[in-house]
Amino acid sequence: MNRQLVSSLLLSLLALTACQKKEAPPAAEAPPAAAPAPSPAVEPAQPPSVQDAEKAEKQAKLDYAMIEDSFLNDPKGQWATAAKASSSFGEKPEEPPETPEKSAAWKITGKPDGDIWNNNNQDIGFDWIELRYSKPVHAIEIRAAFTGDESVESVTKVELLDADGKATTVWSGVNDQKEDRRGRRSWFVRKFEKTAQPVAAVKLTFANNVSPGYKEVDAVQLVGE
Repeated sequence: MNRQLVSSLLLSLLALTACQKKEAPPAAEAPPAAAPAPSPAVEPAQPPSVQDAEKAEKQAKLDYAMIEDSFLNDPKGQWATAAKASSSFGEKPEEPPETPEKSAAWKITGKPDGDIWNNNNQDIGFDWIELRYSKPVHAIEIRAAFTGDESVESVTKVELLDADGKATTVWSGVNDQKEDRRGRRSWFVRKFEKTAQPVAAVKLTFANNVSPGYKEVDAVQLVGE
């Protein structure tokens, strides 16, 4: 055979082999993406039932009673034995009481009993009360029991006095505490670092126009050791 004939045979054989090859199957198409599941509908919050509201109210009163009981029975707390004030309801500055005992400020002494002191100014100037205690202590806290809507918010300064009458301010400013509606009294509480000198008296100052109205104080407790 000549070279040209061999080449022709090889080309024919390659062509025949190519025809016999199966064509590759087309690539399978990806299935369509599933549609996202719809988000579950958010149900509106249901208002509490009458029973739930009554239970919550009773729980709030119980919490208040437990807090107040811890104040009243605190072994480190003591109640004032004497008191004086810048003004008292119905008193005239030009006609001071004959003795301190006849001033309405004495109502702040002892434990809370509902017998309250009122100032004589509703919305002008400042008023203050000063409470003295039988046992000077290194103080860590004061607690004052108030009644009325206007009393607690108007406290603007707390001072502690030693046995010599020297006063130290432990807090002053705008008081953001509100009336506590869970019980008959609202407790104004201020904690501070233990004092280096024993404290014999506490003085509270009120800015009368901060929360206009008569200020009503039932008792003030000094806590220390």
